[in-house]
Amino acid sequence: MGWANIFRQMDERKYYGTKVPEVTLAFWVAKILSTAMGEATSDFLVFHVNPYAAVIAGGLGFLAALWLQFKTTRYRPISYWLLVVMVSIFGTMVADVMHVVLGIPYIISSSMFAISLVLILWGWSASEKTLSIHSVATPRREMFYWATVIATFALGTAAGDLTASTFGLGFLNSAIMFSILFMIPGIAYFVFGLNEVPAFWIAYILTRPMGASFADWFDKPRQLSGLGYGTMPVAAILSAAVALAIGYIWLKYQRQAGAQAE
Repeated sequence: MGWANIFRQMDERKYYGTKVPEVTLAFWVAKILSTAMGEATSDFLVFHVNPYAAVIAGGLGFLAALWLQFKTTRYRPISYWLLVVMVSIFGTMVADVMHVVLGIPYIISSSMFAISLVLILWGWSASEKTLSIHSVATPRREMFYWATVIATFALGTAAGDLTASTFGLGFLNSAIMFSILFMIPGIAYFVFGLNEVPAFWIAYILTRPMGASFADWFDKPRQLSGLGYGTMPVAAILSAAVALAIGYIWLKYQRQAGAQAE
C-alpha cells in the first residue's frame, strides 16, 4: 500500500475540531515548564539510572503517549500535554545520546535537527497549504504537527548545549539570550503585525533551548556554570509545576465544556 493511500485512509477518520489547544498564556507557561522539566528529568534518569534502561523506558513512554493522543478524536488536555511531556523527556535523551554516546558535536547535531525541522515544515506546507495549528483537524495534519514538535525539542536541546558549552556562553547567559529571542516574535506580532503562523512557530522553537538552559543552570554543578542544586530536586520541583499548570488547563477546559453543554 502506497503512502498516498495510507494518508487518504487516515484522513477518512473524523476529528471533532482541532486537536491542539488554544494558544494562551497558560499554554506558554505549560510549554516552557515542560521543556525545563524534560531536560532535568532526562538528565536525572540517564545519569542516575541505567542509561540504556532510561532511554528504552523513555521511548516506550513516548510511544504510549503518542498512541493515546492519536486515539482521541478531539483535543483532550491530559493526553495532549502528556505527549508534550514525553516528547520533552525522550527528545532530550535522543539529542544527548547523539553527543554523549555517538560523539557527534553539538554544532553537527543542531544542524541536522534544524535541517530536519525545515524539511518537515516544507512537507507540511506543500501537502496542506498551511502551517496554522488551528487547521490541525485531520490525522495527517496532526502527524505533521507532532513531527514538527519532536524536531523542535531535539533541536532546542542541542542548540542550548551548543551555545552554553561549545560557544562558552554558560547556561544562564544562554537562557537569557533565548528568552530575549523568544520575546521578539511576540513583539513583532502585537506591535508590527507579523503573521501569527511564523510568529507562533519561531516562539515555539525557542521555548525549548530557553527552558532547557534554565533547567541546566539550576541543576548543573558550579564548575559547569550551574547553581549545583542537582537534577533530582530540580526535576521534582519542575514536575510539580508542570502538573499544576496542566491541572489548571484541564480545569479550565472542563468549565468551558460544561458551559457549552448547558
